[in-house]
Order: sequence, then C-alpha cells, then structure tokens
Amino acid sequence: MDYFFEHLLSEFKLPLHNPVLVFSLMLFIILLSPIVLRKARIPAIIGLILSGVVIGPKGFNLIGSEAMAASGNIKLFATIGLLYIMFIAGLELDLTQFKKYIKKSLTFGLLTFFIPIVLGYPLCLYALHLSPMASLLTASMFATHTLVAYPIISKYGLSKHSSVAITVGGTILTDTAVLIILAIITSSSKGSLDFSFWLRLITSLGIFSLIMFLIIPKIARWFLSKLDSEKTSQYIFILATVFFSAFLAEVAGVEGIIGAFVAGLVLNKLVPHNSILMNRIDFIGNSLFIPFFLIFVGMVVDYRAFFAGSWPLIIAAVLTTFAIFSKWLAAYTTQLIFKLSKNERNIIFGLSTSHAAATLAIIMVGYGDGHGILDINIVNGTILLILFTCMTASFATEIAGKNLLIEQAENGDEGQNETKLRNQHVLVSMNELQGNESILDFGILISDSKVINPISVVSVHENNVDAEKMIRKSRKSLEDIVKHFSGHEIKINTIATIDLNISSGIARVSKELVSDIVIINDSSRINLLKRLVGDDRSHLLDVCDKTIFFCRLDQPSINYERIVLVCPAFAELEPDFAIWMERILRLAKELSIKVNLYGTEGAYERALKVGQANKIDFEMSAYEIDSLDDVFLKANKKSGDIVVVCASRFGSVSYTPEIDGFLMRLEKAYPNNDTIIIYPGQEKENMFTNYDDITGNPISVGVETIQKIGKEVGSIFKKNTDTE
Repeated sequence: MDYFFEHLLSEFKLPLHNPVLVFSLMLFIILLSPIVLRKARIPAIIGLILSGVVIGPKGFNLIGSEAMAASGNIKLFATIGLLYIMFIAGLELDLTQFKKYIKKSLTFGLLTFFIPIVLGYPLCLYALHLSPMASLLTASMFATHTLVAYPIISKYGLSKHSSVAITVGGTILTDTAVLIILAIITSSSKGSLDFSFWLRLITSLGIFSLIMFLIIPKIARWFLSKLDSEKTSQYIFILATVFFSAFLAEVAGVEGIIGAFVAGLVLNKLVPHNSILMNRIDFIGNSLFIPFFLIFVGMVVDYRAFFAGSWPLIIAAVLTTFAIFSKWLAAYTTQLIFKLSKNERNIIFGLSTSHAAATLAIIMVGYGDGHGILDINIVNGTILLILFTCMTASFATEIAGKNLLIEQAENGDEGQNETKLRNQHVLVSMNELQGNESILDFGILISDSKVINPISVVSVHENNVDAEKMIRKSRKSLEDIVKHFSGHEIKINTIATIDLNISSGIARVSKELVSDIVIINDSSRINLLKRLVGDDRSHLLDVCDKTIFFCRLDQPSINYERIVLVCPAFAELEPDFAIWMERILRLAKELSIKVNLYGTEGAYERALKVGQANKIDFEMSAYEIDSLDDVFLKANKKSGDIVVVCASRFGSVSYTPEIDGFLMRLEKAYPNNDTIIIYPGQEKENMFTNYDDITGNPISVGVETIQKIGKEVGSIFKKNTDTE
C-alpha cells in the first residue's frame, strides 16, 4: 500500500512527466477554461492562452520545458494546431462572394495591408528600437487579422452583407501578402538577400505552386470521388494532404503554414461548406488540435517580464494601440472611397481589428523555430494585443450589427419582393441507406443549416401481410442512416410507416410534417408502357401537392462542374418557384459551381431576386430559348453537368405539352449525366367541396393520357419515316 501511494505521488511530482497525465490535464483545460471564462465574457481563445500561462514553465510549472521541446508531445500537437488554423482559414473562404466584390475587396485589402506596414515599420524601428527585420515582421503582424467577431455577424443574419463581403475578401488578400512577406523574412534570416536567394526562392515557389494548383486538385478530385461514401477515409486523405503540403512548403524554403493555407485554397471547391466532411474537419480541429496550439502559446509567455520594468508594458501598449488605430484608419479610408455608411464602416472595422490565428502564427514563427528574429517582449506584447483587439472587435461588431439592422429596417431591406424561406423542411423517401447515400447528401447540401430539423427520412411500405416485418426491417435501416450521418450538425428525423400504397404514404407524411420539398430516388429507367398506363411518379404527382424532386444521382457531387437549369415559359409564375429555386442556388453555392439557366428573361430576373432575398452568393448565366428543345442546340454538353429541369404539372400555368417529350429526349441526350426533374407544388382546390367522392381528376388524367398516346404514336411513325 505504501508503495502504491509513493508511486502515485511520484507521478504528480512537478513538472508532470507522464504523457497520459499531461494529455489528460490538457483535455480538462480545453473543456473547463472556456466554460469558466465565458461568464466574464472573455473569448475562448484568450482563456486557452491564459490557461497555458498558468500551467507553463513560467507559471506553476505543471508542464515543464521538456514537453515543449521539439521532441515533446505538446510541441507536436501545437504544430498540428498551427497548421490546422491556416488550413481552415483557406478552406472556409467564400470564393463566390470574393469574386462578387473583387474591386472593393481589393481596395480594402490593399489599404488594410499597406497602412499598418507603412506606418508600423518606422514605429517599430525608431520607437521600439527593433532591428529592421524584426520591425518588418512586427509591422506585417499589424496588417493581418482574424475574423473572430464573424459569429456575431452570422447571429444577426448579416453574413452576406456587402460590408462583410468586402472585409472577408480583404482578409484573403492581406493574409496572403503577409504570408509571402513571412516567407521572404524567414528565408533571408538564414542568408543574405542576394541574386541566388531570389532565384532559389522563385524557382522553389514556382515548383511548389505547380504541384499544389495543378497536380494536387486532380488527385484530390479523383480520390474524393472514388471514396464518396467513405467519409472517414476522405477526412484522413484531407489531413494527409494538408501536412504533405506543409512539408512541400518547407522543402521550397518557406514556412509550413503557407503550405497549409494553400492546401485550404486548393481544396476549397472540393469540400462543400455544408457537408459531413467539412463538419468533421471543423469539429476535430476546434476541439483538439487548435486548443493545443493556443495553450502552447500561453506556455511560451513569460508574464514576469511585465514586472521587470516599464519597457515591456510600453511595448505592449504601443503594439495594441497602433494595431487598433491602423485598422480603424483602413476602414475609414474605405468608407470615404466607396461612400459607405457609418455602420458599414464600423462593421468593417469590427471584423478586421481582431488579431488572433495568423498573428500568433507569424509571431511564433519569428520567435521560435531557430529564427530568433523577435524577442520575448514582442511575444508578451502580442498576447495582450490579441486580448484587447478581440474584445474591441467583439464590442464594436455587436454595436455596429444592431445599428445596421435598424438602418436596414428603416430603409427597407434588399430583396423585399421575395420572401426569405424560414420554415424549411425536406422529406427524403428511402427504405435503406445502401444506394441512397447521394440522395441524402443532396438533401443536406440544399438545406439551410440554421433551420431546426430541416430533413426527415421516411420509409413507406404497403399495408399487407408483411407490413410489420418490413417496418421492423426499415427501422433497423433508418438507424444505420442516422449513424452514418451522425457527423453532421443537421439533425435527421426518421419515420417508418405503412399506407395503402407508397405514394399515398409519402403524401400523407409530407402533410403531417409540413414539408415543402419531397426528394425521390429516380435512378431506374421508366419504359414506354409505364409512361402510358401510369406509374408511381404519376400517382405521386396526383396525390402529393408538394414540390417534388425526382433525382437520378449516380455520381459524387465533387464531379459536378456546373448546373444546367432548364425552365419552361412562365415557370417564374408558379407559386412554389422561390421554394425550389432557393434550393438549387444553395446547391450551386455549396459546390462553388456556376448555374447556366436556359429559359426566359423573367425566370432569370426572379432567380436573382430569390438569391438576393435569401442572401445566397452564386454565379449565373442566362440563355434565352424559344422552346425547350433549343437547350440541345445551345447547351455545350459536358460530363460534369448536372441537369435540372422544371417539369411543370399538367394544368399549371407553365405546363406545355412539349415537356413530356422533352424529358424523354433529355434521357437520350444526357445518358451519363445526373439529372433532377422538379415538379413545383400546387395548391389543389376542389370545386366539388360538398362532395368528397367527386373530383375533376379523372377528366384531366384522361385528357393527359390521350395526349401522351398521340405523341407516342406520332413519334413511332416519325421513326419509321426516318428509317425509310
């Protein structure tokens, strides 16, 4: 017993040496520090850094310098976290939004880059007495910023506002420019800036860029498409790509964080933002690797330097004051150039004034890794800079966001002619997961992640002698579906039910759940006999008045290059036009692909209004057609096209007899492309309201059937004539 207690006490001897115990301590800090400091409204990033100060060698020495050494466990996880921060920064950039406001973003990016550097360099050189190299590196730290206050903007529903887009675009430019400066500084610290240095740097960066932007995307697209259903393997591949890119950057003579950032840009279009894979990337990084890096930064800080004299405090005060002032000056200049409102200027200032991820990366690279360009006073001052700028950014953004909402309410918000879809619900019909993964992935991609419980999966079976047996089997399959998609934040509801037939069951459940869209797997071919007599598709259209998506999705979404959207005349006048159009535009945004709309000018103009009202950034080109068959002449068919057709129901305002024939020719023209046939919902009003057993459906069905038979017979004679 005495031996046991002695052994136990030896394990807790400071500093801790047992790697399992050290790892447990780090996990408890990651868990508890944000919870404890949340009440004081201290950002989680600051809480983790302060925790590192407390447990580090300069604090209570719970974790000694050995664990922080190059061979230590903490150093390894911190390096992974640093690379992860830069990778996510590149991966989460909205490239579509960046293209839309490219000129304004470029202007703000140049201002927020040059103003801090031009004014900060002499300040560091003459006021803080730093070396020229250290002055340039510290000034570049002023130029970079992290969108710490972005969640506040998202909470207020302003994430797609023009001022936010300008700031995000400027972030891309200034962070990229700062990383290039960092590469030059760290490379030159090992030698002189002579001709051989520039030749070696340009050549190595050229080879690195060639591999990253030409070779890696092709490999990644092929690999991710082949393992579309293996989400775990996809994540491992993404992680391997990030660290291999960091290794290539180091071989090229620059820092690994540049390789990680470039990897994020390269994989940006291949990883949809609202996908299971993206959710897993964010979850693992934010819950494990990045917190390790933040704690490590705090362990490096020597708080005792602040009590050694006034000079460290002066450095911290100068760094913090100038960092806030330079960002305000850049935002103010942008306001004057583009004549923005005061609230828009404050939004730009609030988002761009916080320094966190990239700032830490620059300072830690300059302080450690054998460079020794910066001393501990700059590191300590940077930590205080991060603390004050993050708090300033949070308060400024919150006040500006509220004022901007009030301003929009007074002036009238954009897109007020269209209604933002707040109560969305997608119903996906399937009986098992196998063979239906792409359908459920599609449902997730077109759903707004902010909507509570946006997706339900229903398994319907006919009410016969085997009904109970099939229900039990379906419930087991539905459990597999929930387990498979458990890595996504979107909650998926599952329902197993019986009805007289499958179509009636789907229609009934869609009404019970107040669904606006029903998604059906339509991968099987429908022959001529079924088209004439009546199939499940026709029956479902008769009994279900919701907007229905018949999807034939055989390829992984990563293979899609553009959306070919076909709209008949007057499609924009359908009551559910905004419902299905919003989902298609959201799909284009998630996959970062272009929409080619073939239809009338009215459909194009209303599609733009729908996207504006729902604050979806997308790229669309319009091609006006006189008849649906013009699509085959004007559309330059590609293997990466996903074809979406608005096939209106019989009797609707946009219905024409040529739609059915067009759909048959579409299957022959695009046999290997994925297709989505959309039937917009319709409110069914029965003129015989006092007689439940009398409807006008048989008349319309009879007329429709006669029209179909006439078209089919005509096509047969036409084929015979062509043969002769």
